[in-house]
Amino acid sequence: MKSPRRTTLCFMIIVIYSSQATLNLNLESIVHPSILRGHEPAGEEPPRHKRAVASSSPAVDEHTVDIEISFENASFLEPIKAHLNNLSFPIQVNSTDQVINILSIEVTTVCRPAGNEIWCSCETGYRWPQESCLPHLTCQDHGGSPAGHHCSCLKGLPPKGPFCQLRGDVTLRMSVRLNVGFQEDLRNSSSALYRSYKTDLETAFWKGYRILPGFKMVTVTGFRPGSVVVTYEVTTTTSSPELMRKANEQVLQNLNQTYKMDYNSFQAVTSNETKFSVIPEIIFEGDTVILVCENEVPSSNVSWYHVERRSDIQNSSRFWIYTSVLNNMTSVSRFTIYNITQGDAGEYICKLTLDIFEYEARKKINVTPIRISANEEMQVMCDSPVSLNCCSDIHVNWSKIEWKQEGKISIPGNSETDTDPRCSKYTLHANEVQCLSGLAGTTVVYTCEFTSAHGARGSKNIQVTFTSVANLVITPDPISVSEGQSFSIKCTSDVNSYDEVYWNTSAGIKIHKRFYTTRRCPNGTESVLTVKTATREWNETYYCIFRYKNSYSVATKDVTVHPLPLESNIMVDPLEAVVPLRGSRHLKCCIEDDEDYKVTFQMDSWSFPAAKEVNGKQVCYKYDFTANSVFQCPKHVEVFCHFTNAVNNSVRSTSMKLNLVPEMTMMCQDPVIGVGEPGRVIQKLCQFSDVPSSPGGPAGGIITYECVGSQWKVKRNNCISAPINSLLQLAKALIKSPTQDKKLPTYLKDLSISTGKVENEVSSFPGSLGAIINILDLLSTVPTQVNSEMMTHVLSTVNVILDKPILSTWKVLQQQQTNQSSQLLDSVERFSRALQSEDGTSLCISQTNVQMKGMVIRSGHPKSYKQSFLFADSDLWGNVAIDNFQLENLQTDSSIVTVAFPTLKTIIAQEVQGENFTNSLVMTTTVTHNITMPFSISMTFKNNNPLGGLPQCVFWNFNLANHTGGWDNSGCYVKEVNEDSVSCSCDHLTSFSILMSPDSPDPGSLLKILLDIVSYIGLCFSILSLAACLVVEAVVWKSVTKNRTSYMRHTCIVNIAASLLVADIWFIVAAAIDDHHYILNETACVATTFFIHFFYLSVFFWMLTLGLMLFYRLVFILHDTSRSTQKAIAFSLGYGCPLVISVITVGATQPQEVYTRKNACWLNWEDTKALLAFIIPALIIVVVNVTITVVVITKILRPSIGDKPSKQEKSSLFQISKSIGVLTPLLGLTWGFGLATVFPGSNAVFHIVFTLLNAFQGLFILLFGCLWDQKVQEALLNKFSLSRWSSQLSKSTSLGSSTPVFSMSSPISRRFNNLFGKTGTYDVSTPETTSSSVENTSSAYSLLN
Repeated sequence: MKSPRRTTLCFMIIVIYSSQATLNLNLESIVHPSILRGHEPAGEEPPRHKRAVASSSPAVDEHTVDIEISFENASFLEPIKAHLNNLSFPIQVNSTDQVINILSIEVTTVCRPAGNEIWCSCETGYRWPQESCLPHLTCQDHGGSPAGHHCSCLKGLPPKGPFCQLRGDVTLRMSVRLNVGFQEDLRNSSSALYRSYKTDLETAFWKGYRILPGFKMVTVTGFRPGSVVVTYEVTTTTSSPELMRKANEQVLQNLNQTYKMDYNSFQAVTSNETKFSVIPEIIFEGDTVILVCENEVPSSNVSWYHVERRSDIQNSSRFWIYTSVLNNMTSVSRFTIYNITQGDAGEYICKLTLDIFEYEARKKINVTPIRISANEEMQVMCDSPVSLNCCSDIHVNWSKIEWKQEGKISIPGNSETDTDPRCSKYTLHANEVQCLSGLAGTTVVYTCEFTSAHGARGSKNIQVTFTSVANLVITPDPISVSEGQSFSIKCTSDVNSYDEVYWNTSAGIKIHKRFYTTRRCPNGTESVLTVKTATREWNETYYCIFRYKNSYSVATKDVTVHPLPLESNIMVDPLEAVVPLRGSRHLKCCIEDDEDYKVTFQMDSWSFPAAKEVNGKQVCYKYDFTANSVFQCPKHVEVFCHFTNAVNNSVRSTSMKLNLVPEMTMMCQDPVIGVGEPGRVIQKLCQFSDVPSSPGGPAGGIITYECVGSQWKVKRNNCISAPINSLLQLAKALIKSPTQDKKLPTYLKDLSISTGKVENEVSSFPGSLGAIINILDLLSTVPTQVNSEMMTHVLSTVNVILDKPILSTWKVLQQQQTNQSSQLLDSVERFSRALQSEDGTSLCISQTNVQMKGMVIRSGHPKSYKQSFLFADSDLWGNVAIDNFQLENLQTDSSIVTVAFPTLKTIIAQEVQGENFTNSLVMTTTVTHNITMPFSISMTFKNNNPLGGLPQCVFWNFNLANHTGGWDNSGCYVKEVNEDSVSCSCDHLTSFSILMSPDSPDPGSLLKILLDIVSYIGLCFSILSLAACLVVEAVVWKSVTKNRTSYMRHTCIVNIAASLLVADIWFIVAAAIDDHHYILNETACVATTFFIHFFYLSVFFWMLTLGLMLFYRLVFILHDTSRSTQKAIAFSLGYGCPLVISVITVGATQPQEVYTRKNACWLNWEDTKALLAFIIPALIIVVVNVTITVVVITKILRPSIGDKPSKQEKSSLFQISKSIGVLTPLLGLTWGFGLATVFPGSNAVFHIVFTLLNAFQGLFILLFGCLWDQKVQEALLNKFSLSRWSSQLSKSTSLGSSTPVFSMSSPISRRFNNLFGKTGTYDVSTPETTSSSVENTSSAYSLLN
């Protein structure tokens, strides 16, 4: 039997309605040939959409039928739609030979009247075919669609052809949740569980989604946790949400309930249904950009997202989103970005959400900056036309190009169109009126601005400097001077803009900058060439040159320098002489110059002509002076040589001092030296003395003679050998030369060669050694860069004068001049700071007595600075290290140089007295540029005295000792001490070394630790005890001050305690400043020292006040003084005297910077003995108080008739005397030990005893000043007794166990009473122990060392 054939029909409804009142339902089927098609083979695409049903039943045919339904009443449309939506599919229709299943019925096209027209629009998911969408047939509101494009609305039904058709295939990315536990096998697509889930779910999906129009396939793509989330893809045409919900219900019905599918978890995402457009296509920074997202889904639920920023976009000042729905059919969302930036570039997502559908579209936008190229700087000569050009890098039609200008002067131009549309030209011409000479050099900024069609703006500034040839005016008067005089040339320009101003000689040699200054004026520029001491080298024609770019303005000036000897070049003989009455003396003035001068000798108002004598290069002028009877004897006269040149300018020599004496027998007579009586001392220039001359020229310097017996003896020889003297004169001339920087290299070479040749003479003549040092000092002031060759010559010279055979000459030299070694060190530092390497990063020069190493800091230099020095002959070595992070703070191309000296320390040791030296290197480190940030340097020295005491890291401070120099340890501290080395660290650069202090304990020794502990514990006890003393005095004040004597006694005690307390507080400040790990702040240190000095002196003077008051009360019994008068005297003595002493001390020493010590905040001892301003008053007060105590005790024990004070007065006086008797010796003993620690080599026992006594003085004040007083004890007991029985108890003769430890009846008190030879019940109230030391060898409390 033949099985029946099954046919599936799909009814496509078209609804047409008119304004008629009746309903005409025509169910005439319209079957188009292209619509009724049989089922095609798989893989082929039929013209109409087909259904593929996953079933094992025989193949079926699918057909789509369009049905047109016309309504006369439009209100029937929605009920019909609702009815169709509520139908359950499939619907079986029984036929005679077939089984027909209606799978779905959908409305595709709706035609409505619109004015005089009928508009036919497609429902969601449908659209008119391309051939029907002609521009004149599409609806007006939807815009004309070009041929070949789909549309959604037509004016009336097309005459033939199909109705609205399904849209193209879309792939829906869907997901649904199963409320079951997630298993890891679902991640593995090969597992049985994965395949089982996939098969069951795909079967259910096929059965459910086959009702969708255009359904093709469904595929499960995976599973993820979240219970179990199934992801799958459905290929179909666009479906309505209602139909998709029905399909989802079918899926739920066809799936096994064990999967627990959640119906509300269905989600669908589609990405090819949205039109995404961007305006403009090329986006510039600053444009207003519009992103349009259009979707034929009637929903306004649209969101925008920026992928790179990972954030949703909200409306703001720069972002604006507006979404609308057109004709209830099309969603249009516009996202506007105002003034777009580079940060706005990236990918944007437009997402429309409707029910379970998400329509997503992405678009990436690029933002291009407007790049404009132009010549940014131009120099334009006034009265010359110039064109400015700007071009954009991108070919685009710019909406507008504008030119603007800004500046002090207005010079407009004309904008011209360039042949290249990317460019714009601006032509300007500055005339003489616009560009005045006073405004020449003014810069005007011209700006070309390009504007795009959407608002972006890009601009470029062109700085145009208008220049004109400078008009120079130079000093008009002729310049004619003589040697030794000064002159200046002023050169002014009417233009204040220039690149360079300099002065040249006629030979084209540049004058060094130290000779001229240049400054800008309101109306131009002024350059002044100033010469303080003219020499013949300045006899030149000088060119004042202003350069601006390639424009030069030149003015010239002739300078005539007439010959005239300089005062320093006139050699006189004698410098001083003795001339007896009627005796004569040859006077002589010599120069190295054979010019025609008029020379006279002048003495007072007399003038004498001179006779000229030429001897080789030397020209001498002589006169025989005779002391006749005109002169009164004895008399001192001064004679001068006057040289007058051709232009009548004159100069006079140094004076020749003549001592006119009566006729007498002169014991010392010499034709060269002259005559003199025994003991007479005279000086002569070495070239006129009996010192042997050399062929190299006249010797220099001065030799001193003394008449001993009948012969002249050389007292001091300061002569300079002829070769060295010649170099000295050349050096003095060089620093006055206009071309000194050009001459310096040659001179340094000659100096090095000459010094090497005359080494023997240097060792014989201290004056020659001093001359070489003066030469180096002079040359180091020449402001020029020093290269390696020049530095080699300098160190070669230094090597000679630091040689060991010359050390004895140094000793002689330093007996005459005390700062020569400091001067040499300063010169070498200046040379090393000026050193520049020509080609490399390393610098190295090695000599026997000096070594130099260094390097040049390059950009990104990774290495740290480490240099090592070894002097085998001297058995010395040292290292220098600077971390690389310190070097990063230095300027690029800076040179950092270290110079080491093995013998200079010995030379300085001869010069500086009072220091404890060890043989070590002196290493000086310098940098070519100034250092503005803190700088740390580490050094290691060989320790030649491992058992010699405490090493100190020091540097040479050129400002100490009236700028003669001295060792200072500010900013330096010892890092580590080993048997063979000492490591130091400093926070600045200069010359460093180490000192040994044998009188100070080693930092790591047990003694040092012990002194530290004792000092800190004593300080704590002292402060607490003094505070307690003041509190006790405040509590018992009214009880213990009932008579005048007691009142004044307790006033003194309170002020002693307060002064010592404040002094201890200032000591804490001093200890913080003295910490070697911090820079010693000079101002804070001076202030701290002043206050410590003042308050410690106040302690002593209040002790003196206490003693004097006791003496007054017992000796002057009949003389009574009021309390106010006694208080005024006490405060004047207690605070006034210390203030006067402190102010005088700081005023006398601080101007010379010798008020404080180099390494501690306490009174100086080494340089000025300022510590005596504290020691002397303190010890005098101790002696006075001891004397007063003896007198008073004697007076109390043996009173005279009528001298007996009252019992209460006697008790108070006896208490005072006991206090002074106990504390004064203790105080004197304390500072006796303190004074002993000042001297070098003092025994450690003095340090220990002094620290112990000094640290606990506050405790002594509390015990002997307050608590030892029986009245104070009774007042305290009475104050704090609950039963008030202390008053009766005080009357008892036996206090038993309640006796206070410091009462007179206690054993301790009785022992103190026995010291004075008496027992009894007197209260002993001790005045305060005085000042604690400010300096301490432990660097914690005593700083006297």
